Amino acid sequence: MISARVTRWPEPLAPGARVALVAPAGPLRDESELERAVQNVRALGWEPIVAKHAFARAGYFAGDDATRLDDVMRAMHERTVDGIWCLRGGYGAMRLLADIDYDVFARTPKPLIGFSDITALHAALWTRCGVITYHGPTARQSLTAFSRASIARAVGERADSCGIAANARTIRGGTARGRLAGGNLALLTALCGTPFFPRLDGAVVVLEDVNEPIYRIDRMLRQLLLAGALDACRAIAFGHCTNCSEESDVGARALDDVLAETAEMLGIPCIAGIPVGHIPDQWTLPLGAEAELDADTHRMTVLASRH
Repeated sequence: MISARVTRWPEPLAPGARVALVAPAGPLRDESELERAVQNVRALGWEPIVAKHAFARAGYFAGDDATRLDDVMRAMHERTVDGIWCLRGGYGAMRLLADIDYDVFARTPKPLIGFSDITALHAALWTRCGVITYHGPTARQSLTAFSRASIARAVGERADSCGIAANARTIRGGTARGRLAGGNLALLTALCGTPFFPRLDGAVVVLEDVNEPIYRIDRMLRQLLLAGALDACRAIAFGHCTNCSEESDVGARALDDVLAETAEMLGIPCIAGIPVGHIPDQWTLPLGAEAELDADTHRMTVLASRH
């Protein structure tokens, strides 16, 4: 198995690349979401390959664990597949981690795209294979021109897919350079203490979440702090905390206050409001790639590689 200390880029997805549409977590709501996913793939100049069980449902999963794992492993193994785009998040990817054949992915790494619950796959594939994967929109989403342009630069051109975050806020000023790591905060916290948690040493940690009261964001960040997981990270770039209420039964606290406290404890730059998370306009980020963050000018630059 490849060491995560050896960073490996998958091949870019050229025009005509064959992209598997898989559902490793939650199920699609209706056929229109699958149709939109197919259209998204074609709009980027690629050819969609719908996984056998992409429209399956078993409670809040897109089929049982064995079914979802089978689709993921087929996409990783098949030579006719050039990339993997996850249809949606939800919950369930974490349940597959112990049974994935990581040697298959390490031998023939392919771009894997998704966010939210797909953070579990990003973390495991980095930890076990040292391969860059892409934190970006799920395939079922209605892609804005902003999101489509970023995913095309990241996955198709291996170019800088970020820039200035126009609506971002400086929490703690400064600049930092490091490996991009992170994803959904709840998933990262759930993985902490498992073999699949990605080390955040030397990383620009990107975070996002949805439907979490601020006190739970506070608690999750505190857990990572107490575990020492953030001790050697170089910066925090928080995206959006969508539908995250500041109210509780004992009062309110702002997300920025929680982030400022965390950044001060660590002595690192921190920014909030970058276009990452459960929002229409999203950056696609190559997790594992080097990036520079300027918290004062709100600029994120991916130091992309064409090698």
